[in-house]
Amino acid sequence: MRQLSVPGAWLHTPTVHPDSRGSFHEAYRAADFTDGVGRPLRLAQANVSVSRRGVLRGVHYADVPPGQGKYVTCLRGAILDVAVDLRSGSPTYGNWEAVELSAANHRSLYLAEGLGHAFLALDDDTTVMYLCSEGYAPGREHGIHPLDPELAIAWPEDVRPVLSDKDAGAPTLAEAAAAGRLPDYATCLAYASIRTATDC
Repeated sequence: MRQLSVPGAWLHTPTVHPDSRGSFHEAYRAADFTDGVGRPLRLAQANVSVSRRGVLRGVHYADVPPGQGKYVTCLRGAILDVAVDLRSGSPTYGNWEAVELSAANHRSLYLAEGLGHAFLALDDDTTVMYLCSEGYAPGREHGIHPLDPELAIAWPEDVRPVLSDKDAGAPTLAEAAAAGRLPDYATCLAYASIRTATDC
């Protein structure tokens, strides 16, 4: 597990074992995850999405507590996966980092509670699975417009983004901050400490 420039986001690159039959790799290993992140992955829900090229999902986040940590893997095709620091008061507030996850590179991205998550499908029939620490709760789920110029996420210029009505109508980062809808950095750290103490 390698921590990205956005604290709370970790990239897992597995060792792939190819042979004449195909290949094998460990997409998730509890001991390695716990060593890297500092606590085990709590699994409450597993989601699978299928997207055509250009579909842009996010930026999504949930109220903390309890938030929703996500372990994201691309099973087919490829995505540009983005972690965004939406935590008010964070030293890296508003920063983001993008990594490519694909069926070819077998990488996974973990995003801790309080971070924003978005991805752009780079191929047709791209299939993404994300393991979630909490179940879906509509009243706690929020979004930031993924094309917000203040965030300035560098989406590929050769892909025309396709957004859902909900994502297209999401507020900008400044609007969400003004409305008091963003996770608080200190609260996120305190919640992570509590979870570490109870889950380990």
